Amino acid sequence: MDALEILKQLIAIPSVSPMGRDLTGPEYYETRLTEFLAGFFKDLGVEYEVIDVVPGRSNVVAIYRADKNAPTILMDAHQDTVPVDGMTIDPFDPVVKDGRIYGRGACDVKGGMAAMLSAFSRLVKENPDNANNVVMSCTCDEEATVMGIKDLVKLWSDGENRSQMLGKRPDVSIVAEPTEMDLVVAHRGATRWKIFTSGVACHSSDPTKGVNAIYRMAKILSALEEYADMLDSLVKPHSRCGSATLSIGLISGGISVNTVPDTCEIEVDRRVIPGEDGLQVMEDVREFLKQRVDFDFEFSEPWIIGTALPDDTNDDLGNNLLKQINAVTGGGVKVGVPYGTHASRIAEADVPPVVFGPGSVAQAHTKDEWLDIGQLEQATEVYYQACCDNGLAAAT
Repeated sequence: MDALEILKQLIAIPSVSPMGRDLTGPEYYETRLTEFLAGFFKDLGVEYEVIDVVPGRSNVVAIYRADKNAPTILMDAHQDTVPVDGMTIDPFDPVVKDGRIYGRGACDVKGGMAAMLSAFSRLVKENPDNANNVVMSCTCDEEATVMGIKDLVKLWSDGENRSQMLGKRPDVSIVAEPTEMDLVVAHRGATRWKIFTSGVACHSSDPTKGVNAIYRMAKILSALEEYADMLDSLVKPHSRCGSATLSIGLISGGISVNTVPDTCEIEVDRRVIPGEDGLQVMEDVREFLKQRVDFDFEFSEPWIIGTALPDDTNDDLGNNLLKQINAVTGGGVKVGVPYGTHASRIAEADVPPVVFGPGSVAQAHTKDEWLDIGQLEQATEVYYQACCDNGLAAAT
């Protein structure tokens, strides 16, 4: 099945993550795409499972069985996309123009999913010699709280035998993300949490009667900016992923301009590099702030704990897949990237992963998101050749 035709169908089915906002409607969550994928695998005639993660959100898993003695490759692509606010194109109308296809998810990551689905379909139909066993997972909730991949890795690691396809640990994994056809072997992870300051509310006509929680947060922010500037000296940068970082992406507080605010909160994004502990980085920030401010503040529990992908367990897989990439594209190198993917959670579950796919992260999440069709076709061939090579998992 042609990857471009599959991608057109995927783009036309909204699967928007609300990203924590209280939003409802047919364009939100993965329900419709999950139904399409189940139908896709059913029509292909392969075994598949729809595994509920939370109500209304499911992973879809299918398997091609080559030989019981062959290695098993897990190919993973997430179903959800970021929101469509501010887009300058129709997000769900897959327009093809000048060698590109436009639409929400075209690059991140329905393009990679379409390439994997096309390669998987060809594998089933051609049934080549020396193929791997291949599990195709289409996971939910990658863009927000990664519930889908957390549930998926439990299928082979918690001993509950909830899956007929992933009850046994796969040998290696390829995760679809836009990598510009290079091979990602290391990346950063993200720990995210809230910091709260409190005060005493009063009428703004006499602010001396209250305690301004926003002013307190301003001191927290100043200290955090200082800490962020120091991170390069506190944490040795990773050779492929670069430096650890800290960023504040959201602030809120107060109820009206004429009331001294008694609450304020911010959301913190701390990018961790391989070798860092995603929980310990919070404690490091807490201790730093205690030395800089003379009032109490609170931390929430993290809703994501940073897990980075190290490059010390996937070397053989990376070298073998890079040969496949170079045979198709004529180029490609091993790289590290600053963003996170499902690969780090898969690595934590003792499966060596790499990340590879068509498109650039510079095109992901944009107002006119698009994907180069030539890269889509090349990625499809790389995925297929990886499925056919049962030496891909050698020495892992």
